[in-house]
Amino acid sequence: MSTKDIWAVVPIKELDGAKQRLAPMLSPAQRRALIEVMMSEVLEAVVTTPSLAGTMVVTVDPHATALAKRLGARVVTDGARDGHTGSVTAGLKLLAQEKRGAMLTLPADIPAVTSQEISLVVGAHLPGPSFTISPAHDHLGSNTVICSPPDAVPLRFGDNSYYPHLDAAQRCNIEPTVIHQPGIAMDIDHPVDLAMFLRLPQSIGTRTRAFLEAEGIPKLLADRGL
Repeated sequence: MSTKDIWAVVPIKELDGAKQRLAPMLSPAQRRALIEVMMSEVLEAVVTTPSLAGTMVVTVDPHATALAKRLGARVVTDGARDGHTGSVTAGLKLLAQEKRGAMLTLPADIPAVTSQEISLVVGAHLPGPSFTISPAHDHLGSNTVICSPPDAVPLRFGDNSYYPHLDAAQRCNIEPTVIHQPGIAMDIDHPVDLAMFLRLPQSIGTRTRAFLEAEGIPKLLADRGL
């Protein structure tokens, strides 16, 4: 048990039809396979992070549920169909009710993340009440957030949530801690993100990169000038 009692909350929506913005590049079957491999890499990084007290996966997807249970994560269904913000909020409310010390949340589409990066973010987190954030590469998304206590700051995720989250923390009289990590920063939503991921040194050795290469995606990206 971590002395800070930080629990990870990972929301995973139903996999069928996921990643629609990659449709110009990937078939439905490829998109499904991609999210499966990304999700597995993220969850493996989370559950092997020694500074976390536990992992909660908010989902109703059967494949995600089976994977989470196999990895020893706790599965919660409340809020799983309420979008990213709704899923995280349901998880953090449960942790707050259980008097957990803190909540860390991250998405399932940052496959270059490592347990070392997560540990560095946890290590930067201050005693509560506190708020730590590790942004997306474009400084728009909030790819990892830690709140102590779990409901210390109201959260609202989306394509432009980073600066609103900084403002939300300050409105709660909390000075946010910002820490940048290249693997955490690289979320995959658009075709250009695939190209950026493949250029990222942290992608080397990941199963996600091996999958993309096996599917011939680097050549498709190059043909499109990405």
